[in-house]
Amino acid sequence: MTALAVLATLCALGLLGAAALTTRLARRAEAALPPAGRFIEVPGARLHVVEAGELHDGRPPILMLHGLAGQLHHFRYSLVDALAQDTRVVAVDRPGSGYSTRERDRATTLEEQADAIAALMDHLGFDRALLVGHSLGGALSLAVALRHPTRVTGLALLAPLTTMPSDPPEVFRSLQVPHLLRSLIARTVAIPAFVSRREALMRIVFGPEDAPGDYARRGGGLLSLRPQQFLSAAEDYAAVPRSLLTLENRYDELAREPAAPLPIAVLYGREDRVLDYRPQGEGFAARVPHVRLELVSGGHMLPVTQPARCAEFIRRAAGFE
Repeated sequence: MTALAVLATLCALGLLGAAALTTRLARRAEAALPPAGRFIEVPGARLHVVEAGELHDGRPPILMLHGLAGQLHHFRYSLVDALAQDTRVVAVDRPGSGYSTRERDRATTLEEQADAIAALMDHLGFDRALLVGHSLGGALSLAVALRHPTRVTGLALLAPLTTMPSDPPEVFRSLQVPHLLRSLIARTVAIPAFVSRREALMRIVFGPEDAPGDYARRGGGLLSLRPQQFLSAAEDYAAVPRSLLTLENRYDELAREPAAPLPIAVLYGREDRVLDYRPQGEGFAARVPHVRLELVSGGHMLPVTQPARCAEFIRRAAGFE
């Protein structure tokens, strides 16, 4: 056997071993964290949603949209139950994330996902809702507001992505995978590589705050061990630049509502290690002057690390306080 053949055999065995480990980790994650809500079919996707609370006092419902590579447990960790005391709250796994699925080449761009969220609102019986978006979910919330302006009462954005960073956030560089290799990498080396770097990645995602000790289960962290989560995140990441540029070119419309500008509030951590609050928060507020920007000491995962502060912020944005 030639040296090249030996090398090829070792590589194949390595990939088979990584695939077996990935399958085992994914099954354990799904056994520990099965779907927590119900499924709703919309064009291009099957969405997993968790619901709590009741509508009352004329208050709008709240619809919560998570970020890149995340899932609805980021809100279910604490915020869903806290805000359910005020109104009906729905947290959704974005198309392809968590336990939501999507058809091939559909519900991937921000525009397509915005249409899926509007269809979800139809199924839920929501004429209008306050959208709470974290990180990429903030960009998606803005896309819904621009594509379906009559469906939104306001936006409460937590560390939102509002403009394309000049350099990709370090934590997401592994998602820069060629299209033809995404499926192979997701099912072999991506999850073992994530496990080996988990501590370093968590320091970026949560820092300077600490990840809660119960984040793996209560915060849904275990679901990152599923290959579909990596594959969908890589697809989302690749689709963001063009969609976000289109979105940015329409920001002036947010201040041109027929009656009054759409209420928009933004909460950012000054020490965020994933997205810089200066271009993403202050820069956005400069472009859309009626935006109310609040800065706090904290990192990127405010819905998990500072849920009480986020709940207070969302209540103010909704006009509950």
